[in-house]
Amino acid sequence: MSKPKRVTLFAGHYGSGKTNLAVNWAIGLKKQGKRVVIADLDIVNPYFRTKDSAELLEENGIEVVSPEYANSNVDLPALPAELYGVVQNRQRYAVMDIGGDDRGAVALGRYAPYILEENDFEMIFVANFMRPLTLTPADALEVMREIEQAGGIPFTSIVNNTNLGPLTEPETVLSGLEKCRELSALCGLPVLFTSARRDIASKLDISPLLAIDIQRKYYEIL
Repeated sequence: MSKPKRVTLFAGHYGSGKTNLAVNWAIGLKKQGKRVVIADLDIVNPYFRTKDSAELLEENGIEVVSPEYANSNVDLPALPAELYGVVQNRQRYAVMDIGGDDRGAVALGRYAPYILEENDFEMIFVANFMRPLTLTPADALEVMREIEQAGGIPFTSIVNNTNLGPLTEPETVLSGLEKCRELSALCGLPVLFTSARRDIASKLDISPLLAIDIQRKYYEIL
């Protein structure tokens, strides 16, 4: 994979796995010796949050910035002022977990001008073609356009994260890769890489491939 951008944003529909990817990406950057901050902008989904991995991230020396009520069912949690520092402080790498639909992406619009001005970002659409609302490349393209319009930042690449949770097989991932290539043809964006749970990744002979560790959901931690 190419040199990472200063700001990496992960966005996709519910269940795409973007939060898992954001956490793994942040830890990967830290292992490369970079200063890293991860920001949770997913104000829509209270069930799987970057905040849930805060202890792991902080143990790895990664700062976590998240809404005040990231682990609650409050409809519109307050976005902390520190989020402006995430995009304005160019001395560290920033990873951002964006909401799962156009409503969730609205929060991104507040910070879009800073990100676009610097122009050192990767806006990644996380595709999981096993989810009900993104079963086809055409479905995924519609979601992409909704998020772009709401967030004010264009996607720059696609990641194949097709999975069925614990039921995932290598064939699941490969079927998603084919659909990602179709989506790539529709929108003109490259497939940056495929990601898969470590045990599944070990059975795949594709490149580029990112093996990831699965993060726990907050109701599994309580």
